Amino acid sequence: MAEPVQHYDVISMGRIGVDLYPPRSGTPSPQVGGFDGLLGGSAANVAVAAARLGRSTAVITRTGADPFGTYLHQTLTASGVDDRWVTASESTTDTLDYFAVRAARILWITGTGLSAEPTRSATLAALKARGRTGTTVFDLDWRPACWGSPEEARPYYAEAVRHATVAVGDLDACEIATGVREPRACAQALLAAGVELALVKRPGGVLAVHRDGTAAEIPPVAVDVTDEVADAPDAGDAFGGALCHGLLSGWEAERLARYAHAAGTLMASRSADSTGMPTAAEIEDLLAQTPQPSTTA
Repeated sequence: MAEPVQHYDVISMGRIGVDLYPPRSGTPSPQVGGFDGLLGGSAANVAVAAARLGRSTAVITRTGADPFGTYLHQTLTASGVDDRWVTASESTTDTLDYFAVRAARILWITGTGLSAEPTRSATLAALKARGRTGTTVFDLDWRPACWGSPEEARPYYAEAVRHATVAVGDLDACEIATGVREPRACAQALLAAGVELALVKRPGGVLAVHRDGTAAEIPPVAVDVTDEVADAPDAGDAFGGALCHGLLSGWEAERLARYAHAAGTLMASRSADSTGMPTAAEIEDLLAQTPQPSTTA
């Protein structure tokens, strides 16, 4: 008898790796004698962030058959993420669990997953198998080093947008996907291409525009930054996990964008790695402490 299909809140598909960082405090960089290895990769981090908010998550990705791969498995499972589709082999169309992909309440894919084979074909196959069942989030995730040129990327971005119901990205990524850069024009172009909700990240804030005509411009959220924070590599992934949580909760565009933006801002303020993604209580506390008006239209 075949095993029943597992219904996850979120299945993410894309990169995983071990990010190397110098010590967060203490020794100046020129004198660093070692590095800290931490879970990396946007798809993996989004799954961790959503799990932190109480959602059932899994990630489709591949590792090396080495101690780094073992570490990643251990970190994912310790963070509440199902690692059944994290294997030490290439991700191909033949290895995808299409039933689970279609059954997930949210499928999360990234622009980087489209940048090379075999992940490009696997990502597009997952999108086609899913159709427009449930919510499909396309994290535009533009990384120039992964592509030969913007022109190379655009047709693949266009194909992915056609299958997505939600698109999210900063201005650089939105320009790749739409050919325009002004935030509201980016959002309208994404809606015209077929998505139901477009979230455009801008310096310090986010614009959310829904197909039903509602829109919200969320300004910066005030938060203290510790002296030890050197960068915020996981802030966008905290945003993504919180976005998934809000989508699953059925929130309107303004509340959804405000919550996700607060999660990203909170992650940017701390020196924790991806396993320290903010909890729901932490996000709500931040929003309660620093209420911010939004502009709706």
